[in-house]
Amino acid sequence: MKAQALHGHLDALLLSVLEEGSLHGYAIIEALRERSGGMLNLPTGTIYPALRRLERAGYVDSTWSTVNGRERRTYRLTGAGHRALAGERTSWQELSSTVGRFLGVDGPSQAPA
Repeated sequence: MKAQALHGHLDALLLSVLEEGSLHGYAIIEALRERSGGMLNLPTGTIYPALRRLERAGYVDSTWSTVNGRERRTYRLTGAGHRALAGERTSWQELSSTVGRFLGVDGPSQAPA
């Protein structure tokens, strides 16, 4: 799945991954890949700018650490990030419910004649 197909939803996906705990950038990419069954194989050029945007918005904090001699930036969800994720979930449920009325497995609802 291409990053462009996720337009408008990437931030929510990143917040959701970070809800489980602090992760460094590559681990976030791996978590997205794993949780999607391999469907989300997004490049670093998509993920890191989104993480920086979330950090500027106050939804994510980051710290630098050294692990096995390598510098890593670790990201964690803030209180504002938890609240933003809750809002994203509500919006997603509303959207998917509405779109499901049109594209659901039962097809279009039949209006009484």
